[in-house]
Amino acid sequence: MQKVTTFLWFDHNQAEEAADHYISVIGGDSRVVDVTRWTAPSPGEAGAVMTVRFRLAGTEYVAFNGGPEFPFSEAVSLSVDCASQEEADELWDKLTADGGQESQCGWLKDRFGVSWQIVPPGLGEALTDPDPDKAARAMKAMLGMKRLDIEALRNA
Repeated sequence: MQKVTTFLWFDHNQAEEAADHYISVIGGDSRVVDVTRWTAPSPGEAGAVMTVRFRLAGTEYVAFNGGPEFPFSEAVSLSVDCASQEEADELWDKLTADGGQESQCGWLKDRFGVSWQIVPPGLGEALTDPDPDKAARAMKAMLGMKRLDIEALRNA
């Protein structure tokens, strides 16, 4: 059992849709673990989905249909370390689809407002190259990008 679980507060009836979307995007060891429903004495509509416990690549999250009181912000994001540039590009495309928004430096917001960092392989090495001039060029290049391109960063 996982000791610490990220709890994501969604607006009204988006929790199940969001969990299903994330599972389809991330794949691998990703699935719905459990769904709970509001009961009569609770503030939600009886029988409607209250929470969805789901797993993404082996890590559990809870999506909660809480309402509009607490929208997502960039203060918290989900970071995905990708095995290839192709994987990074595919995730970027799927997470920005249908109303998602690109941001800077490999960050995006999906259609639900959740912030993600899509990290191609080799990013850390490019930004911490032993040659400080090369590392500075990579940082400057990254600051000008939305979707990260690891070859462009390496060649900076």
